[in-house]
Amino acid sequence: MDFRLSDEQELLRKSVREFAETEMRPHVMEWDNAQHFPVELLPKLAGLGLLGIQVPDAYGGAGMSGVDYCVCIEELARVDPSVSLSVAAHNGLGASHISMFATAEQKRTFLTPLARGEKLAAWGLTEPGSGSDAAAMRTTAVREGGEWVLNGSKAFITHGTSAHTMVVMAVTDRAKGSKGISAFIVERGTPGLAAGKKEDKLGMRASETSEVIFQNCRIPASHLIGEEGQGFIQTLQVLDAGRIGIAALAVGLAQGAFEAARGYTAQRKQFGRTIASFPSIQERLTMHEAHVEAARLLTYRAAWLKDQGRRMTLESAMAKLFASEIAVRMSEDCVQMHGGYGFVKDYPAEKYFRDVKLATIGEGTSEVQRLVIARQLLAA
Repeated sequence: MDFRLSDEQELLRKSVREFAETEMRPHVMEWDNAQHFPVELLPKLAGLGLLGIQVPDAYGGAGMSGVDYCVCIEELARVDPSVSLSVAAHNGLGASHISMFATAEQKRTFLTPLARGEKLAAWGLTEPGSGSDAAAMRTTAVREGGEWVLNGSKAFITHGTSAHTMVVMAVTDRAKGSKGISAFIVERGTPGLAAGKKEDKLGMRASETSEVIFQNCRIPASHLIGEEGQGFIQTLQVLDAGRIGIAALAVGLAQGAFEAARGYTAQRKQFGRTIASFPSIQERLTMHEAHVEAARLLTYRAAWLKDQGRRMTLESAMAKLFASEIAVRMSEDCVQMHGGYGFVKDYPAEKYFRDVKLATIGEGTSEVQRLVIARQLLAA
């Protein structure tokens, strides 16, 4: 096995890191304090191919691999997890669903402008009463002639206000349970589609999250993705791949927190010497370095399996679970190593600490990941 990134991948890492340092880092706290989703950054992200990372060239994308995707998400999260989350949601959920399951005509119409960065994607699964139990959703889609009529609401939707194109899951046959859920493409401006409350969040505040409401929202019958009743199966496969992106985000966040802690302890002096010279601090740093690297390798392995066209349900769940939990520990210790300065906004520690918790919740909670892993192990 060769665990080294190729020269092209190292160049990709360098390019995204330079972009994050120059275009993002100076504005991180400004965006966070204002809860500002930096739409002005989208053309620059598109210019680097970061809004169509894994979309084939034929549909305007960069045609990168799953491992390349991890590198990109990781480097963005190292500087600002909020921006990384938005890029991951656009690529790994909304655009990914269309890329994986839509017809060629639907891809030309909807995926191409998403991949080029001309439009922004969202993905509508979670509802106020159905989070981990996605099959309990209440949003419905009823066929009326050449249209589908959607009614219901979605919660905690990234880009719920700003997205131009949303993939929405809705019940088309209640009697069939999870096999009665279908997926639809809904465009911004469609009558009956409205953004609801924008959430005031603990962390990831520069990534827009809001409720989405459907009231007799009529869409063409041609906006159904795949066949009727395939939406839940599609969703599971999208989540398998999407978890790799959240794992990469957690790795990048942990890396950023590690670097912040290492840098601070190397210059902070107590009792006449830097605190990095104390054995207790050295022990923490060395273990965190090992854990972050282990999380990275788990994540890259899951991405590599995806690139090979192999099933990675177990591997993506393990990567997401381990990386997110490790990131929480690293962020907490980053605050602790900063002491009182870790509790104020003049240093990056407190923001990593606020941002990181979402990594254990989004794309399936840690509890759901353990359930997925257990099912895979016991089915072997």
